[in-house]
Amino acid sequence: MESHHNHAHHPSNTRVLFLSFLFIFAFMIVEAIGGFLTNSLALLSDAGHMLSDAAALGLSLLAFKIGDKKATQDKTYGYRRFEIIAAFLNGVTLIAISLYIFYEAFHRFSNPPNVSASMMVIAFMGLIVNILVAWMLMRGDSKENLNIRSALLHVFGDLLGSIGALIAGALIFLFNWNIADPIASLIVAFLIIISGFRITKDAIHILMEGKPDNVDMGKIIENLYTLDGVKDVHDLHIWSITSEFPAMSCHLIVDDTVDRDHLLQKANRVLKTHFNISHCTIQIEGLYTSIHNESDYCD
Repeated sequence: MESHHNHAHHPSNTRVLFLSFLFIFAFMIVEAIGGFLTNSLALLSDAGHMLSDAAALGLSLLAFKIGDKKATQDKTYGYRRFEIIAAFLNGVTLIAISLYIFYEAFHRFSNPPNVSASMMVIAFMGLIVNILVAWMLMRGDSKENLNIRSALLHVFGDLLGSIGALIAGALIFLFNWNIADPIASLIVAFLIIISGFRITKDAIHILMEGKPDNVDMGKIIENLYTLDGVKDVHDLHIWSITSEFPAMSCHLIVDDTVDRDHLLQKANRVLKTHFNISHCTIQIEGLYTSIHNESDYCD
């Protein structure tokens, strides 16, 4: 017996992603030109990160569009898992960009170039744009949806890049410390790579059918044992189709006299109410049948 429900997206997610994409892409062009004119690695690295942000936001938007496609006989769960693939690609991109920034920054330590302090103006504009985009994304399902969270982490990385460029610009303007530019880039790259590893790890965990972090299997078993007639719980599996779509299957061995339909309703209610699991497959086996099957198996 299965329990199904509709797993619709937050209605504002698609609109927010589209607006965020437009803002980030437009300012990425401005920042790239500004970084080239001021010879600032901090700005250029931030522009490169903004380019990845635009790609990440576009990929997340595409994932929602594809995820809304109906299930087919070949894709019985539909296309929602594409959101996790998009999150994985975003995480890998964050790591790759961070490594490139590390590489460029270390080269600049040996021969710090002259950097124009006017980079501060562009960095400040970038900071405002990133705060606006981050605010829009945080209004969506950033806590529950891994796809939105991966896009948000890209934007947070940009926000840190803008702050780093501002600080570097101030040090260059006040003390003529051109080395502040690669130092700021290194700090931002370090913070970005941590976010990249986290989002990649979470995506791989879901792709590997790992147990959702917010689900306690021991408590699920404990709650199922409290139901009248349940003698044993086995073959329990919990996984996620996407970050917002947990699924579960298990076998319940029950007393042969129990009302199985009533027990199934109670079990589904417990799983939905206490663990927010609405998609579950529960196979009920009678106590006599289970013992008989185990005896046949042992022989």
